[in-house]
Amino acid sequence: MPEITAVDEALEAAVSALEGGGERRPGQRDMSHAVAEAVESGRHLVVAAGTGTGKSLAYLVPLVLSDGPSVVATATKTLQDQLVGKDLPQLAEALGRPVRFAVLKGRSNYLCVQRLEEHLANDQLSLDITEGTRADISRLAAWATRTGTGDRAELQFEPSAAAWDALSVSGRECPGTQRCPSGEACFAEKARHRADAADIVVVNTHLYCLHLFSDTPLLPEHDTVVIDEAHGLEDIVSDTAGLSLTGARFDELARSIRAVVAESAAAGDLEDAGVRLRQALAPFRDKPLPAPLPSELQDVAVLARGRVDQATAELRAVPGDAPGDVGPRKLRALLSAGALAEDLARALETGPAEVAWVSGAESAPAWRIAPIQLGDLLTEHLWDNTTAVLTSATIPMNLGEVLGLQPDDHDALDVGSPFDYEANGLLYCAKHLPDPRSPGYESALHEELAALIEAAGGRTLALFTSYRAMDRAAEALRAQIDFEIYTQRDLPKPELLRRFAAETESCLFATMSMWQGVDVPGESLSLVAIDRLPFPRPDDPLLEARRERCGPNAFRLVDLPRATTRLAQGVGRLIRRGDDRGVVAVLDSRMARAGYRWEMVRALPPFPRTAERDRAETLLRTIRDGV
Repeated sequence: MPEITAVDEALEAAVSALEGGGERRPGQRDMSHAVAEAVESGRHLVVAAGTGTGKSLAYLVPLVLSDGPSVVATATKTLQDQLVGKDLPQLAEALGRPVRFAVLKGRSNYLCVQRLEEHLANDQLSLDITEGTRADISRLAAWATRTGTGDRAELQFEPSAAAWDALSVSGRECPGTQRCPSGEACFAEKARHRADAADIVVVNTHLYCLHLFSDTPLLPEHDTVVIDEAHGLEDIVSDTAGLSLTGARFDELARSIRAVVAESAAAGDLEDAGVRLRQALAPFRDKPLPAPLPSELQDVAVLARGRVDQATAELRAVPGDAPGDVGPRKLRALLSAGALAEDLARALETGPAEVAWVSGAESAPAWRIAPIQLGDLLTEHLWDNTTAVLTSATIPMNLGEVLGLQPDDHDALDVGSPFDYEANGLLYCAKHLPDPRSPGYESALHEELAALIEAAGGRTLALFTSYRAMDRAAEALRAQIDFEIYTQRDLPKPELLRRFAAETESCLFATMSMWQGVDVPGESLSLVAIDRLPFPRPDDPLLEARRERCGPNAFRLVDLPRATTRLAQGVGRLIRRGDDRGVVAVLDSRMARAGYRWEMVRALPPFPRTAERDRAETLLRTIRDGV
């Protein structure tokens, strides 16, 4: 472990190498010191690093200088690619020393050489696909001869889902390098070998959590993990430690079996089981499943398990020395059947520490199971084994408590942000608007939003808590204002953001998925408007179970932290660089009246605050006119 002076010197070299000589940020230095101390002491660290801190560099410097292998887990594959494609190479160059790093993704992100060879050798596999999918497979085959990684992120075109699915495998069905004829050429295995030899391995948080809860490790041994965008860790742990049963899984298994046994009797029975499961789940959609399970659901699950067993027997009857590529396809189908059988068995035996419910669209309901509390789970699989650094621009007020981190086992730090929020922004709360739950709210919201957009000259990111609210606002305002309004339904996200940034006077109306990860600095964005406080749904079955566990403290421990964190994420879309200016408008009067409002205000950047629309409009016009 390096001395703090060595960390300072390395950080200075890294910052100096940035375009324009970089910027010295006290918060970045303080965070880098804290990460170095965590690595040395083995104490976990939770650190809030506001927008503009440069937190990636703050944690990468001490990791590069440390002796032991480490993992960085990010929220998205996009952030993974940024760390590996930009940040780590720049850091190595600035320090003048080699840095061994690698990126590792889930198997479905890599082209499967074996499946490609099967498609190229067997025209029958392509009979039931469209011409467009067949063309995409041909392009992927050509790309496979050029790529060194097989990583989908390298593609210069976006293949259809059907084409990529045809040439990739999930972790559930991959037999591994030893049992696959193409194991030596496998892109996923090559990525794993590179990770084994690296000092820093970059993964996404979903894969990291799968690693934690898998019987077979998915990542190399490591001493330290940095979990970036840690505000989302609770949901990812809930997802990966649980399961999801859908009718589609039976359809997928049926297709895999028909690729082995053309006239399969079991495949049709599996598809019928999938239909029965969808029908049995439909009445419980968006509801918790009672315990014991309803008899009709138990009966369908038992029937489905029997049909999976029959399919397994049919597959096992296929000779091991069958000609061509039947053997590898048989093995993948057997693994997929085994995973489905295990999940069916678990679904029938949900324990008291778990909650079962049904989610998803009406046509595709999913039987979900997740742990109610995460503390014991994470203590066993993470806290007792690996030093963890949890960081984000927005850290929930009770993150440690939710995740089972004991107060004496971790340090907490808030390094703030280098941006001058007091000089460059304003937080406006529309105190005069009706309560969002009252009948007159919607029309008042539209009137308020139109006035603010006019003052801003467009340049607005309007964030809504539902698609319905977004659609109705867009419809109403398109009739009232002359500025272009894009909605999240109009275009893919990258193109939406490109147009919004390029067309200075345009507006973008979006829902919850854009409350984070949107980075539009400069003159194209001077107003972030939020329709209402983003409390979670009161009928969410998993949160309902957690509320019951918390008793009278449920609102404080479950709902308020989630709403506060999401609000801070939305507010954080406004100031993305030092010279950005603008207004955040919270169009929910509860922000000015409710007893919990100060909990929320304290979690936001230190903007000046006002309840007067005139003051917000004056600042917006000033920015619009370039004053």
